[in-house]
Amino acid sequence: MNDKTKSLTDTIVRAMQDKKAARIVSLDLSSLDGTVCDTFVICNAESTTQVGAIAAGVEEATVRELHEKPWRVQGLDNALWVAMDYGDVMVHIFQTEMRDFYRLEELWADAPATEYPSEY
Repeated sequence: MNDKTKSLTDTIVRAMQDKKAARIVSLDLSSLDGTVCDTFVICNAESTTQVGAIAAGVEEATVRELHEKPWRVQGLDNALWVAMDYGDVMVHIFQTEMRDFYRLEELWADAPATEYPSEY
């Protein structure tokens, strides 16, 4: 993971922690063939309101600290699964039942994972 990707990942994780996200994990996809980015950062929340708040917090933190805006954001309309594309880093914020259903981490089981405390 290069310095820019690590800095972006760290900022995203802190923003998720600030909004009380649950089960925060990053997956390092950089050594896997055919991936669309280097890192996934995944978390979940109990309500769609909290999913939206986490997404807003991530965007605010990345703009404030790194002057980075997401290239694209999908899913804010229903806030069941919000995907934020930062180029080398993809952010996935799930409503808890959606995360349990899609089990994104299992699709990328070969990727090294880092788990983070929900609050720091």
